[in-house]
Amino acid sequence: MDGHTPGEPVDMNAVAVVSRRGWNAVEARDRTEMKNPAQTVIVHHTALRYCAHPRDSVSELAHIQHMHMQERGFDDIGYNFLISGDGTVYEGRGWGIVGAHAKEHNFSSVGIAFMGNFNDELPSSVSLSALLRLLHIGVLHGHVQPNFVLVGHRDVAKTECPGKNLYALLPKLRDQLQNQ
Repeated sequence: MDGHTPGEPVDMNAVAVVSRRGWNAVEARDRTEMKNPAQTVIVHHTALRYCAHPRDSVSELAHIQHMHMQERGFDDIGYNFLISGDGTVYEGRGWGIVGAHAKEHNFSSVGIAFMGNFNDELPSSVSLSALLRLLHIGVLHGHVQPNFVLVGHRDVAKTECPGKNLYALLPKLRDQLQNQ
């Protein structure tokens, strides 16, 4: 994804993804490639500040990456992608890289986090649309199996993640994915 101006969205066939360089990500300590396309997509929330402006999102991404690497000892930010309230998708670990978002499920899944606390807030319609476009592209490019399962983090771990309001929308999102 190099060859563009840092901070500008990268067009990935209908979904703009801000590259790691675009949000000034710290270099990962290590990267493990997935052996196969993801079987599961796990939806998370950051349970932190709601971000709907690029300036806020970039500073929040730096905070999350620092927290994951320095406090939790991860090799990088834990999620494969993060989605802000304005529908911007940010590259975390990206496609084909094992995440650190759901113990025991990382090697067969992609972790996508919505930026905010969705016990308190509702996700924006543009952020939900961005998720659907991202998943469509993931399947189209062979990063996600066509018959993948969409789950919330709470479906695979003892947690409230991705928050009650976002979790309640997952059945509707599954229906929309089936009708694409």
